[in-house]
Parts: sequence; structure tokens; C-alpha cells
Amino acid sequence: MSATATTAAVFAASPATRNPGRSPARTPGNPFFLRDSFASSSSSRSSLFGRTSFVASRSIHGESTRRSSLSTTGVRPFSPVMQWQDCTVKMEMDVPISVAYKCYSDREAIPRWMPFISSVKILEDKPDLSRWSLKYKAFGQDIEYSWLARNMQPIPNQKIHWRSLEGLSNRGAVRFYPKGPSSCIVELTVSYEVPQLLVPVASALQPFLESLLRRGLERFAVLAKSY
Repeated sequence: MSATATTAAVFAASPATRNPGRSPARTPGNPFFLRDSFASSSSSRSSLFGRTSFVASRSIHGESTRRSSLSTTGVRPFSPVMQWQDCTVKMEMDVPISVAYKCYSDREAIPRWMPFISSVKILEDKPDLSRWSLKYKAFGQDIEYSWLARNMQPIPNQKIHWRSLEGLSNRGAVRFYPKGPSSCIVELTVSYEVPQLLVPVASALQPFLESLLRRGLERFAVLAKSY
């Protein structure tokens, strides 16, 4: 048989020739086995590594994107939450409720009987606003703070209340309860944000302030009798 005939016979016997739409069978006896197996193995490795690289890349870039979004979406850096404390003291007074209410309404006279308040100035053009100053020596420090407060709508002979607008954050209320025709009970509540300077002594600050408020009401009771 001539070389041309032999080549034609082999080509005719090839599975790919008999079934042009099918791949050659991948068996050890097939002359295309090693080539196809190597190509398939390389393709699998390429596919596997390519997928792994993509997943890793997406994970890394995703993490980078997440970190970037945290820094650009307005997330604030950590800051400690400020602590608020409440103090309430009450005292019976031998003056009619109307006298106690009128006396406490005189804000600029408060430094005369409240130990830690150094001054109160009512704004001439806005009488519901007043500037307060606090000066006191405690916990081994000279403590000084100031704030602008607004007196809210009062309830005559029942309630006076306020809140700060700037400066030292605080709010409070004074409530008046009738006890008899010539006596009453005055209840003072003060809420305040613990200043950063006093955070280390915050646990001692509340009872300390309560004692100051009680002293203040005692002096107020004496002043109210001569008001």
C-alpha cells in the first residue's frame, strides 16, 4: 500500500472523521489522549487558579472597599458617651407657697443663697434668657463654668423650669407643693452633663452636689421669710 493510501486509511479510521461532531475518545490507546489530557489538565488548573485568584482579588478589594466606605460615609471616630446625673432635694418651708414661688422667681438673687452660683444676669432684651456663672473649689480644683439658660413657661405657684442653650449642659425644675396656709414644700431637681474635667470623680459628684443643693435650700428658706 502506498504512503498516500496508508494516510488516507488512518484518517478515515479516525473517530473524529467518522463522527465530525464528537471529540476523539480519551483512552490510552488513542493517539490524541496525552495531548487532550494535558490540555484538559492545563485548562482545569488555569480555570481553578483563575477562579481562586478572582475570589481572592474580590475579597481583598471588597475589604479595601469596605474600609474605604467606612472612612468616607461619615462614620465618626470613637468618642466617649457623656454621662448625665440627676440630683433632687426637697425641703419644707415656713412660708406660704406664693412667697416661696415669688422669691425663687428672682433669678438674679439666687447667688445670695446657692453656694456654688457666683452670678446670674438676665438679658435685658430677652428676659426669659439669663447667663449663669459657677465658681467653687472642690476635689482639689478651682471649678468654673458658665452657661446660657432659658426659663420655660412657668406654672404660677407650682413650677419653674429651665434648660441650658450653650455652655455647661444642664436642665432642672423647682416644684412647689402646699403644706398648709403658711407653709409649703419646695422640691429642686437639677440634671447635668458631667464635665470632662470631673469624669474621674463622677461617682462622688452626685452626692456632693446634693449636699450643696440642700444647703442652698436651707439658706433659701431663711431668705424667703424676709422676702
